[in-house]
Amino acid sequence: MKKLYSVLSFSALMGLAASCGEIIENEVAVSEVSEQLSRENFVPGQLLIKYKTASQGSRLSQDVLALIQANVVEEISTSAMVEANARKSVPTGDLLLVESKLGTFEAIERLRAMPEIEYAEPNWIYQHFATSNDTYVSSGQLWGMTGTFGSQASVAWAANKLGSNTVYVGIIDEGYMYTHEDLAANAGVNPGEIAGNGADDDGNGLVDDVYGWDFDGNNSTLFDGTGDDHGTHVAGTIGGVGGNGIGVAGVNWNVKMLGAKFLGSRGGTTANAIKAVDYFTDLKTSQGLNIVATNNSWGGGGYSQALKDAIDRANAAGILFIAAAGNSGTNNDASASYPSNYDSPNVIAVASITSTGALSSFSQYGATTVDLGAPGSGIWSTVPVAVGKGKNATIGSGYASYNGTSMATPHVTGAAALYASLNPNASAAQIKAAILGSTTATSSLAGKTVTGGRLNVSGF
Repeated sequence: MKKLYSVLSFSALMGLAASCGEIIENEVAVSEVSEQLSRENFVPGQLLIKYKTASQGSRLSQDVLALIQANVVEEISTSAMVEANARKSVPTGDLLLVESKLGTFEAIERLRAMPEIEYAEPNWIYQHFATSNDTYVSSGQLWGMTGTFGSQASVAWAANKLGSNTVYVGIIDEGYMYTHEDLAANAGVNPGEIAGNGADDDGNGLVDDVYGWDFDGNNSTLFDGTGDDHGTHVAGTIGGVGGNGIGVAGVNWNVKMLGAKFLGSRGGTTANAIKAVDYFTDLKTSQGLNIVATNNSWGGGGYSQALKDAIDRANAAGILFIAAAGNSGTNNDASASYPSNYDSPNVIAVASITSTGALSSFSQYGATTVDLGAPGSGIWSTVPVAVGKGKNATIGSGYASYNGTSMATPHVTGAAALYASLNPNASAAQIKAAILGSTTATSSLAGKTVTGGRLNVSGF
């Protein structure tokens, strides 16, 4: 494998700084620039180190840590990594999250020439891409499902194409309110886990991960309250229960959703994103769950080989990685946005359009890097709301309209689940080809996306 380093040249640092709104003079040292950027884009002082061979506890590892004045925060070894390694004739080495007293960029620079290191990179911080007979269907507010420029999900519903409870999707995001009145019937559970017994029944190293796992808090409490509104909103678009006379309807009236929370109040890190992606890969390969796609309405930071490796492991397991293009209104062909810009074959990158078919003003785009458009402006979906005040306050089921490529992405994830329900033997590549091949040509997306079109599930 080609050795890759997330070490930026001085000119690259200047460009990244400019994108963060900083004005940097030419005389400023690279170390000063990089440390300023670290406060904006990744965890200061932390880096991910991938060895070419097993290293934990070895003399090599001790020498490396001493060289960069670092201590090990965590050895990242997911079940999906172990299984992937077992299939290789020459297993790859350890992935360590370390903290260096030197600062991230200086530590990476010191490791640059070491032949034992496959790559070293920052622990990037990601953010979600959003701004702030079913009631919303009958009122016409759910244009993303029913409107002229919507996904045409209502046409599929009319043909009794409603999804299936044998199809699972993973929501990599904040947590989601799986008890919401419009989501509870479609909340998926890990069949290998027994709720509340305090044991790791399925042997994946996580205790009581019934509805998923909180990698940010490192516990089984997937839903933590009203702060998990973004993940809940995403869930409603994928699988809000239809035909129940309340609230919204998702692209699928029937589906099973599981959560991997890695976004907290300050965003989420690369280390936790890797564990979240691998969580679903392991559930599919070890538990046999029919997970067809993960929804990834988040981004930020720079290129991560470690995260791409996790996405590639998901690809090997037949799981699509559907990602938001971003909300900066820029061209992803010219300035990459991750994770949507990874060239892994299972990635589908999604732009946002409005109810009139225009490219949303905030939406990023790319003729070669963004695949299609989907409804993302003025999207109503499920959210948790506070009911009452003080010590008597509770969490109730609510609805809200959000904007963002975060909102466009779950329309496409829902489409993947819908297609899988109708074509149970379809591979991830076939599902992706069906989604991209059925888009409707849209002038605002011509030359701005790979397909030049918007999502259309009516022909599934």
